[in-house]
Amino acid sequence: MTVIHDCSVESELLAGMRLARRAIGSGELVVIPTDTVYGLAADAFSPAAVQRLLDAKGRERTSPPPVLVPGIPTLDALAVEVPEAVRSLVAEFWPGGLTVILRAQPSLQWDLGETRGTVALRMPDHRIALELLSETGPLAVSSANLSGRPSATSAQDAADMLGDLVAVYLDGGEAGRAYQAIGERPGDTSSTIVDATGVEADGTGLLRIVRAGVISRERIAEVVGEDLLAPAAAPAGADVDGEAGAEPSAAAAEAAAAETGADDAADATDATDEAGSADVRADRRDAAAS
Repeated sequence: MTVIHDCSVESELLAGMRLARRAIGSGELVVIPTDTVYGLAADAFSPAAVQRLLDAKGRERTSPPPVLVPGIPTLDALAVEVPEAVRSLVAEFWPGGLTVILRAQPSLQWDLGETRGTVALRMPDHRIALELLSETGPLAVSSANLSGRPSATSAQDAADMLGDLVAVYLDGGEAGRAYQAIGERPGDTSSTIVDATGVEADGTGLLRIVRAGVISRERIAEVVGEDLLAPAAAPAGADVDGEAGAEPSAAAAEAAAAETGADDAADATDATDEAGSADVRADRRDAAAS
């Protein structure tokens, strides 16, 4: 029987957090509330736990999960060459609905999947998620849904899809209430994802919005300037293998799938990386359904 801990009740919050910490430490999966959608969390530094997360969602290693962090200082611990533009963005939008893709520190002892040296990072704006992160450290967290299904905005939504694959469910109320649903799909409150791997240490290059989410392009441009943003992505119905104006980076595989069910659309984007792979694995039916 699936037990959901109602974190609005102090005794259940304490019990749920204790069990969640224990589960993460044991390599098990936990569903947590965030400000955008509910997340399926695992120890980012346990390859077995990350694989368990991917298996639970029905995803391949080509769609590695993003990593949630407890604070801005964690950026420099997990990423290299953090551009000033990214520092400006996280200062403005963290904690909140912005995910940034950066080059990962090569010394990190983790295996998130086929990241090609990148990592997608976000600091959520939710007290339960932040409290857990402060005790466990960075967590690999993807949306708490089966691949191809809508993102869960409640603990019950997640439980209906994931059942006993998850050790602990923390119910923090409806997710996404603080945001307008201005994402790529109707009702979508997923985070906006910005790929910063195209910006060099000297500031040259462009930031690319690889998924439109709750932070609008206009708000991002107000912080970094329109000149630093790559042209907008192709409109709905266009070829999913790339975006207008330039080829997406390999990091777009993590980005496009983060917090959504559009895993196979992400695989297609990933396959058009700078290495020039011809093995495009798009499944447009799944992408359209999600």
